[in-house]
Amino acid sequence: MAITAALVKELRDSTGAGMMDAKKALTETDGDIEAAVDWLRTKGLAKAAKKSGRTAAEGLVAVKVEGGKGVAVEVNAETDFVAKNADFQQMVAKIADAATGVSSTEELANAEVDGKPVSEVITDKVATIGENMSLRRMASVEGETVVSYIHNAAADGMGKIGVLVGMTGGDEAFGKQVAMHIAAASPAALDEASLDPAVVEKEKTIQMDIARESGKPEQVIEKMIVGRMKKFMSENTLLGQAFVVNPDLSVEAAAKEAGATITGFVRMEVGEGIAKKEEDFAAEVAKAAQG
Repeated sequence: MAITAALVKELRDSTGAGMMDAKKALTETDGDIEAAVDWLRTKGLAKAAKKSGRTAAEGLVAVKVEGGKGVAVEVNAETDFVAKNADFQQMVAKIADAATGVSSTEELANAEVDGKPVSEVITDKVATIGENMSLRRMASVEGETVVSYIHNAAADGMGKIGVLVGMTGGDEAFGKQVAMHIAAASPAALDEASLDPAVVEKEKTIQMDIARESGKPEQVIEKMIVGRMKKFMSENTLLGQAFVVNPDLSVEAAAKEAGATITGFVRMEVGEGIAKKEEDFAAEVAKAAQG
């Protein structure tokens, strides 16, 4: 029987197996889907499908700097225990290496590691480790100088929070201080121009509503809003924040003293924005009892 692309896709969708593994299974079973599923199960390659519904909100962020480009990659797993697994860490390190040659998460998923696309490498690791895993995202920064920092490192170049800072001028020591500041202060954007206009407008509307509740005249409210929005910008933009190393200076002022211009940054934290499924103990026991 001819092994068509549609047949391979059907098997991959039902088992979570990699493309080459699915094709091989179909070849071995003469195109019989049910037999191919059994073949994959005997090889331990169909486990991924059973894990795919479980929330993967733990894992690692890895950073890698090569020349004037830095990349940050998040690979998720279900438990922190797996994040400490040497095999998982080795896989994440290789994925970060591959990320230096691509420009998007989609490209990274198709980039090769040890002769296989990253997506298949992860699927294979799901089968061997037994937890759901996923390549969640990547981001990059380019600059004259790019400095990286890992907070709470689990291994070299990877941990729970990864930061990249792009600069012109200055030195690596100052760049490291800025990276540590970013890890701690979590700015939303580099400067006012980089903030999402929708976020700014929403904050302005909220502050207007709060001010109007005070019953003050509209002209007074307008002056109040100017001050409140200025405070919002200073708290949420990297350049406007008080520098953690010297709170008397803004990050922008500290950079000027260091002879540096900060051109961009990335802050990536494991699991941020992922809704973790929580169950109470009774629900957990009831679920287990149902098999």
